[in-house]
Amino acid sequence: MAEADEKLQKVLARSGYGSRREMERWIEKGRVAVNGRIAKLGDRVDRKARIEVDGKPVDSSGQEKTRVLLYHKPPGEVCSRKDPQGRRTVFDRLPKLQSGRWISIGRLDYNTSGLLLFTTDGELANALMHPSSNIEREYMVRVKGEVTEDTFKALRAGVMLEDGLARFTDIEDGGGEGANHWYYVVIMEGRTREVRRLWESQDCVVSRLKRTRYGNVFIPSQVKQGMWIELQNKEVKDLYRQGGLDARPVERATPAEHKRMQRQLSKRSGAPRGRPARKRGKH
Repeated sequence: MAEADEKLQKVLARSGYGSRREMERWIEKGRVAVNGRIAKLGDRVDRKARIEVDGKPVDSSGQEKTRVLLYHKPPGEVCSRKDPQGRRTVFDRLPKLQSGRWISIGRLDYNTSGLLLFTTDGELANALMHPSSNIEREYMVRVKGEVTEDTFKALRAGVMLEDGLARFTDIEDGGGEGANHWYYVVIMEGRTREVRRLWESQDCVVSRLKRTRYGNVFIPSQVKQGMWIELQNKEVKDLYRQGGLDARPVERATPAEHKRMQRQLSKRSGAPRGRPARKRGKH
């Protein structure tokens, strides 16, 4: 085995086709060929290999570089590439790629807004989403219901949900009056509707939910709902560090994409921010 040989699914993921797990499914379905033959799980390839996906050659020239976008998702968008109901997806506003594709690092449900990261490096996406990475996700949540000290204790200690034990590693008071109150909560996983289900386990209703942070990445104040920006080299390197990977060089946006990014940032957005003044009241 040549030292340069790598697993086929790893090469495809790094080329931006999807996560390693997704690439394994593609290989099992016979969608991938290597040097004219249908590939199988366990195949390894070197740089000279001719790889095809659905009969189209894989352009591996960009494998050594990566791109990462931050997108401020509004409510009412789905995180799948296509929606049977014809609803807008989070991919609709992203810049088009000449090769590979954008891979979402985690998901947000239809009614949740906030920070989403996209990359062309499937290996990075896989590493950041893996439970072993222990990456914090912070949410701003508006809750309706009676919240007591016992509620905070239960949410921090852990609640048994249908898919296992879940808990908030941090809860902070976000302010508010009357029946609705804001909190900032932190979780270390990305399970489906986990934040909502945790509050629902305490007979509370989540009326609004927004992700404000993923690891060390926050939404800049100038990035309104429906806008995206390209992350800087330092931020991208930090994501690779958090994922336990060696950083790859960053491929910059094209001049046209840069102009588009600057143009959208210069526009005033009428979207409500919904972020109350933050009070440092831990529970």
